[in-house]
Amino acid sequence: MTDTPPKSSTPKPAPKSPPGDRIAKVIARAGIASRREAERLVEEGRVTVNGKTVDRAALNVTEKDTVAVDGKPLDAPAAPRLWLYHKPTGLVTTTKDEQGRPTIYDDLPDDLPRVMSIGRLDLNSEGLLLLTNDGGIKRRLELPSTGWLRRYRVRVNGRPTDAMLEPLRTGLVVDGQRFQPMVVAIDRQQGANAWLTVGLREGKNREVRRAMIDIGLTVNRLIRVSYGPFQLGQLKSGEVQEVRGRVLRDQLGLEPEKDDTGTAKARKPGPRRQVTRAPRKPSKR
Repeated sequence: MTDTPPKSSTPKPAPKSPPGDRIAKVIARAGIASRREAERLVEEGRVTVNGKTVDRAALNVTEKDTVAVDGKPLDAPAAPRLWLYHKPTGLVTTTKDEQGRPTIYDDLPDDLPRVMSIGRLDLNSEGLLLLTNDGGIKRRLELPSTGWLRRYRVRVNGRPTDAMLEPLRTGLVVDGQRFQPMVVAIDRQQGANAWLTVGLREGKNREVRRAMIDIGLTVNRLIRVSYGPFQLGQLKSGEVQEVRGRVLRDQLGLEPEKDDTGTAKARKPGPRRQVTRAPRKPSKR
């Protein structure tokens, strides 16, 4: 009788991940949409890989694959870029508004590439809005786990006291939705109104306005003055200013761009690009 050789106790190597990147990430890097929106495009059957329609986002593609959205092949991913935009009041932060109201995209300079907003400011709010051409950056900076402080200058009608503002500092629930503790300071009383500085780390829909109403105050002006390390500064209403590539890489921990040999490109420092607001385009509606 032949002895059966003992089974090897050496563990089998873990299966290798498929090469390439998830298709939604590739679409987002091309500036077509955010990663979540890209997943929706796939589910709607609007994406093809090498001429074949795909219907699942759990798919990796490589540089050898041809990816197209609505029949148009993706361009090579552009270098990540970020802009500061001083949003005026009266504009909605969306590409298209069902009510026919003007959007920020009606106001942006014509020479700006396709950009996506990082977060939103509502119709009656103004101040700093970040814009990017990179879906990955958008997703990253919108995640609550990023924890970047957003600061606002808020004018309220009334005479707030520290005791009145304390619920904002400890956190409160409005219409069943939990708001995290805010940083709130009274700057000055100006007649029937008061100016406050408010800081929060996750921005739910109309969070500041809803929280103020809950404690008996009405917001009549709201200006975002910073988003993490990025400041509104002296940027005028309607102006756009690009963040230098080096600053963007330092703040977000991005890898430097590399040339064909794999060596980091050396870039000469240039002036910060600033675009003066153009006259508002006439409505086509």
